[in-house]
Amino acid sequence: MVFQKLAALISGDNNKKMLKAAKALIPKINEYFDKFASELNSKEDFVKHFNYLKEQHLKEGKTLDELLPETFGLVKAASKFLLDSEYDLMGTTNVWNMVHFDVQLIGGITIHNGNIAEMRTGEGKTLVCTLPCILNSLTERPVMVVTVNDYLAERDATWMSHLYNFFDLKVGVNKSGLEISEKKEVYNSDIIYGTNNEFGFDYLRDNMAASQDQIVQDDLYFAIIDETDSILIDEARTPLIISAPKNESLDVYTLYSKIPPQLKENVHYNVDEKQRSVTLSEDGIDFVEKFLGLKDLYAENGFKIVHHVEQALKAEVLFKKDRDYMVVEGEVMIVDEFTGRLMKGRRYSSGLHQAIEAKESVEVKQESSTLASITFQNYFRLFDKLAGMSGTAETEEEEFFKIYGLNVCVVPTHRPIARIDRNDLLFANQKGKLLSIAKRVKELNSNGQPVLIGTVSVEKSEVLSKVLTLHGIKHEVLNAKHHQREAEIVANAGQKGSVTIATNMAGRGTDIKLGEGVKDLGGLFIIGTERHESRRIDNQLRGRSGRQGDVGASEFYISMDDDLMRVNGGQKVQSLMAALKFPEEEPIKNSFLTSSIEKAQKRVEGRNFDIRKHVVEYDDIMNFHRTIIYKKRKSILTSDSFSMEFVELIKEYVEYLVDSHKLDVKFDYKEIYETLIVLTSNEHNNLQIENLSSKVNREALVNFIEDYLISYFLKVQESSSDDFDVDAYIKRVYLGTLDLLWMGHIDNMTALRQNVSLQAYGQRDPLIVYKNQSYVDFQNLLNSIKNSVVINFFRSVNL
Repeated sequence: MVFQKLAALISGDNNKKMLKAAKALIPKINEYFDKFASELNSKEDFVKHFNYLKEQHLKEGKTLDELLPETFGLVKAASKFLLDSEYDLMGTTNVWNMVHFDVQLIGGITIHNGNIAEMRTGEGKTLVCTLPCILNSLTERPVMVVTVNDYLAERDATWMSHLYNFFDLKVGVNKSGLEISEKKEVYNSDIIYGTNNEFGFDYLRDNMAASQDQIVQDDLYFAIIDETDSILIDEARTPLIISAPKNESLDVYTLYSKIPPQLKENVHYNVDEKQRSVTLSEDGIDFVEKFLGLKDLYAENGFKIVHHVEQALKAEVLFKKDRDYMVVEGEVMIVDEFTGRLMKGRRYSSGLHQAIEAKESVEVKQESSTLASITFQNYFRLFDKLAGMSGTAETEEEEFFKIYGLNVCVVPTHRPIARIDRNDLLFANQKGKLLSIAKRVKELNSNGQPVLIGTVSVEKSEVLSKVLTLHGIKHEVLNAKHHQREAEIVANAGQKGSVTIATNMAGRGTDIKLGEGVKDLGGLFIIGTERHESRRIDNQLRGRSGRQGDVGASEFYISMDDDLMRVNGGQKVQSLMAALKFPEEEPIKNSFLTSSIEKAQKRVEGRNFDIRKHVVEYDDIMNFHRTIIYKKRKSILTSDSFSMEFVELIKEYVEYLVDSHKLDVKFDYKEIYETLIVLTSNEHNNLQIENLSSKVNREALVNFIEDYLISYFLKVQESSSDDFDVDAYIKRVYLGTLDLLWMGHIDNMTALRQNVSLQAYGQRDPLIVYKNQSYVDFQNLLNSIKNSVVINFFRSVNL
């Protein structure tokens, strides 16, 4: 079955089948639309029929699929009924002017069916989303619409509320910083808009809650992910983490930062730019041992030292200021490689962020212990139903299917695409490329045609800005340094005579509308200054022009020393470039070089997919642990009686206590006795060591200690009062113990993962080593939780 699905996916048959099935429903939907548009004359009429459909589902048992044509027809009729009505959109009065096109109905069907609808920029994905949201709200379970940032969540929720509220549906916006009571109100809504980060963090916080009334997200039914590729692909390599500072010295980071400037590449260390890794050579290890005054670097804590030194090397060699990160007011802030935005609050893990801080001579902040963590892959796979929409998803359809079980359906555009995508222009080096771009921009600008230029980093946008300035071209720059003016810059990018440089335009989330007279000039002209690692990001840049059938053009300028070609082009490309002396400012016409660009992109895409798959493979193991721990935690939170379970825990603890204090065939009665004295208040029990040593066989000893501890526990229960509820206290001890040991387990698994990759396992697969060892560690964790609950309870109560 899986093979057939994959075969269909590769051949493109799947897309045709999905479109054919969706198109078959359109006549029926429009039949209902005509009927409702003529028969329903008020909001009350629409609400009444909506409630009738809800009854059909909840009481009569009709499926959502059966109710889809009628519900979609009702929603479309409501959108027509609302034409020319006013609504408030984030402080401004707007007039409703949208009725669902047939292609938007197809998009809605695709999403409801649990697939990804690929719809071009400007095709109205925000309106499309209302169809599956309203249909699935018939279940009276929450539908979550996931966006890439808070602004889009607020905007889309406010915008579409005009339609949702028409059906008396409650819409919530899940923002960061809300109180628990406010969060609960949001999650009590029918349709909830919010960011992937906020939904994910709520899930983690719920599983750290001290009481049941602190839980806010209790029904993971249906998630519709806007910009699916951005959230499920681009952000999939970085897990969500809730952390607390470690109490460790920060001086080591400053010490380690002094090592890289003294080392030489290919002598002391080797760099693999493709894998973004740096490894010490034998000479490098010798140098580090001398520098740190160590005899054997791989002795006690050696792997930890090697790890930190290699992180310091990565910070020095692979991570560049104004490309990968920026220093803002003495703080190292990560630049999102896909959107060009600063990622506030996000830090590199495993000591890398501290290594960069030490390199930049800013305050080194404490590394953290992970309290809770989950990848987006495993979070979104918790939902009963998952779907999405994106302007560019088809290039990653294999990954969507293999990781999430999602198919991609490419929905036709409402109007034919009029944008002209020109062939790439290839140059020998950066200098020739930049001069040619400046010449092209000057030519277009002299005619008044707006130009949008995409760059891949802050650093490169500023270099290009200087080149344009030298050529007397007025322009705006949109990157992480100028994000405050983002909305203003984007709004003007389609105006006559505008020139805009934008770093990674991918996630900007705003349509660029053409100014007066711009269509006659050829529309918005897109210039890409180099190919991104992913074809999808290139397509997103192109998609900023030619929205809803507008005219436009796109053209990419590439040089053979661009990062993509330099790192991934292969030896043949480098050899050919060295052999042929191409003029700097003239485009190169060479079929081999042209085809090598796409091959390089496909290689990188494949490698990045492998990295994300690798993340999932490791996190799937942790996800198994997480699921068991969170399930146990939930059962503790929702229970009020622990006496019987605690007695069972005592029995398991006694077995452990006796077995762990057995010397050959004899028991260490003295150690067992001292342990019991520490656990209990002996003055109430008069326990003597002779009581234990007289029990020569295991069964007799176990039975005696069980009776002793259970008897003590019953005395604690008898002495309880209104001020001391034994069950509530066990609950508190249980939760505190579980959380503390789980936090330690997460750190242990992180260290194990680093060690299996650092150590050479010969022919053994590091993932198998990790899987086997993590199983042993997890069994130890479960036993440790049980034993520690008993120990912590007895140690902390007094009769």
